[in-house]
Amino acid sequence: MSQAFMFLLLLLGIGFAAKNQSIIIAVTFLILLKLAGIDEKVFAAIQSKGINWGVTIITIAVLAPIATGEIGFKDLYDSLKSPYAWIALASGMAVALIAKSGLTLLEEDPHITTALVLGTVLAVAFFKAVAVGPLIGAGIAYLAMKLYELFL
Repeated sequence: MSQAFMFLLLLLGIGFAAKNQSIIIAVTFLILLKLAGIDEKVFAAIQSKGINWGVTIITIAVLAPIATGEIGFKDLYDSLKSPYAWIALASGMAVALIAKSGLTLLEEDPHITTALVLGTVLAVAFFKAVAVGPLIGAGIAYLAMKLYELFL
């Protein structure tokens, strides 16, 4: 049994212990791909394009209320009268910029991915967090590393 397979089984166990459906489904999917012998081909595509696919799916989910008509121009106009909407607007922009830095970090220093993935899995498993963490986490780590370097 390979180290990768044992690691996946450990993560599956964490998923079951934490009763986290997302981790259970994700790890089971990866294990099935390995057992089917198509992991090498498929994993390369998932690694290179998976974050973009995930961001696209999340974007579709966020935009769905606009497509259904639940949110329209009146709602947008009315929301901009609220200071909370302006805070949300600034926060959305900040997170997108931080995530951009995360992509840079993952490209320049891919070994950091291990710690980010573990942190994300632990947060999802034990704190009912949402697994968008690796990209945002990488962005936050990038900013923290730059601050560290500044004061070093």
